[in-house]
Amino acid sequence: MLYVALTFWLLMSVLTAWGVHRLWCSMLPVKVVNVVLLPGTLIAMLGHVLGLLVTGATVTTATLYKDDGSGDPETTTDPKPRIPILGPILIGMLPLMACGAATYFAARYLGWGMTTKLSSEYVGPNLPTTLHGAFEFLRSQVSLIESLVASVRTADFGDWKTGLFVYLLVCLTVRMAPFQGTSRGALGAIILLGAGAAALTSVLDVADPRVQTGWTVLNLSFATLLLLLVVTLVIRGLVGLVHVIRANA
Repeated sequence: MLYVALTFWLLMSVLTAWGVHRLWCSMLPVKVVNVVLLPGTLIAMLGHVLGLLVTGATVTTATLYKDDGSGDPETTTDPKPRIPILGPILIGMLPLMACGAATYFAARYLGWGMTTKLSSEYVGPNLPTTLHGAFEFLRSQVSLIESLVASVRTADFGDWKTGLFVYLLVCLTVRMAPFQGTSRGALGAIILLGAGAAALTSVLDVADPRVQTGWTVLNLSFATLLLLLVVTLVIRGLVGLVHVIRANA
């Protein structure tokens, strides 16, 4: 059940990041969004290029901004990796791993105090199996957002590390959204990662605490993405409501 939950939360994080990124790009110019997310885009692009090199794929294009003026990052559209099946999965997985590792180091050296204040009881190995549990699960996500807001409110923004950490956290988590053309590989990588971790633990009898070390980063990442998604949807809803009122005034 631990690895099923791990796969579920990773999928939820990537899909939420994807949704936040698409919403931002629909509300703001794509160039503005990608300028704001530049540190996260750089880390994800490095992971993408590393995935291309490891799989022996052809690297034809890897730029942070397209030449067409859109400001969107550009990746190799048909890399043709030499490793069949696993090649696209590795290419999709390494940007996620790069963003996850960067989030860990940012939390560890810039915002560990704020990270430890975030409740860890909501993102965990126990998934709901009943209807009542499903509603409790949904309510717990609101509590998760509340816990993150409380930890941010009590943070010391007089320290430059805190502001930098919050900015990097937003950039790195939103940039977990797959690049164009790598979505299948990224989603397949998450499923394979969960299945591989379960198989490795079963065969080698690896203790679960080794997997548990990633829960802190996963908890922080998903809480951030969930808060960003809710805030973005509220803003978009208010803007739409204003347009409706003005059109019918």
